[in-house]
Parts: sequence; structure tokens; C-alpha cells
Amino acid sequence: MARFLDLRTSQNASYANSISVPILAINTPQLVGRIGLATQNAGTNIRVTMFGTVSLQLPLLPAATTITLTVVRGTLPTDPLVYSATENMNLNITGAQVFTLNALDFNPPAAAQLTYTMFVSSSLVGVTRVGPESFSGIAASD
Repeated sequence: MARFLDLRTSQNASYANSISVPILAINTPQLVGRIGLATQNAGTNIRVTMFGTVSLQLPLLPAATTITLTVVRGTLPTDPLVYSATENMNLNITGAQVFTLNALDFNPPAAAQLTYTMFVSSSLVGVTRVGPESFSGIAASD
């Protein structure tokens, strides 16, 4: 039977249109959320499930845009990759577009705390993060 270890949430923006953070560099990861999960009393087979949401708005003159969401185990974009997904923004939608992820890290290295960071990047400068944004994780073990 699985044993609950920890649950954390990084809530950057709770509501639609509650922030306005432009993505200013092409294909450069921008921090969305970071969580630290306590795992010091874990049994075998640690499992971490993560959920994330980021809402983005195209610039006034939309162009083909690819969005990438990534999760790493650590704090830097170059740390071990846990999850990555790429999606094209819909040019026919004039409002915010919501991107979500469900990720799993099975049997990460033993540590007193596991840190995970969610990033977003865009192939177009001028895409704006508008909210809501959140990143959550649940750690369990055998």
C-alpha cells in the first residue's frame, strides 16, 4: 500500500488575467513554479506526481508559436529532465490559452527533500503569461 509523504503547491497566479509577464526571449525557459517535497522517511519506490497549469496570450500580431512546458528535478533548466511537452498555440483564439501537464517521476534518488521546477518557453517573443498559473506535486512511497 502506498504511503503519503508530502504535497506542495506553487500558486503564482490564482485567477485569469491576474498577471502580465511577457516572454522576452525565444526558446528560453521561464520559471513558472517550484516545489520542494519532503521525502526523508520514504520507503522504497518513491513516486512523485505533478500537475501544472500556465495560461498564455498571443501578441497583437499573432504568428505560429510553439509552447514548451518542462519539469526538472532541481532548480535550473539544465537539471535532470522529468517531463517535457510541446504544443502549438491556436492562432484562431484571441483570448488566453491554457496549457496543462501531468507528470510522474518514478523512483527518484533518495533525498531528504526533492525539488521540482516547472518552466515555460515560447518560439515567439511577446507571448504573455496572464494567469492562472500553478504547479503542484504529491510524493508517495511503498
